[in-house]
Amino acid sequence: MTNVSPAAAHFGSVPGRIIQRMIAAMDRIPYWFIALAARIFPAAVFWQSGQTKVAGLHLKPSAIALFANEYQLPLINPTIAAYASAFSEHFFPILLVIGLATRFSALALLFMTAVIEIFVYPGAWPTHGVWATCFLVLIARGPGLLSLDHLIARKYR
Repeated sequence: MTNVSPAAAHFGSVPGRIIQRMIAAMDRIPYWFIALAARIFPAAVFWQSGQTKVAGLHLKPSAIALFANEYQLPLINPTIAAYASAFSEHFFPILLVIGLATRFSALALLFMTAVIEIFVYPGAWPTHGVWATCFLVLIARGPGLLSLDHLIARKYR
């Protein structure tokens, strides 16, 4: 479906047709490509954050100190928060990248994003908004054709 803005209709025939063609070309961007980008790029951010908290398979003492001294989340022990964060920042990005349990994983990372925004770095709302937008697209529309979720759904339809 091509949506032509009223402004495009008021241009002369040549500019109007150019704008219409550009919009039509953008309308052909496949959803699977958009969903893949919405899965991979925020997943990379969370994975990298998780990597800063671990050494091999062990949580770094500095990660616990970070939760105890800087983050100071209410109602949760800093050690538990550090372990839960490190696990989540590794587990859910893997699921997002392969497109397995995508909506659940996006929801989990959206919740983490909200916690980070509200309790840890409230001034970083533009960055968190970009992450949240990616997660909301995945929650609402799913992972796209290039995902394990799609293969599983196709097999069991």
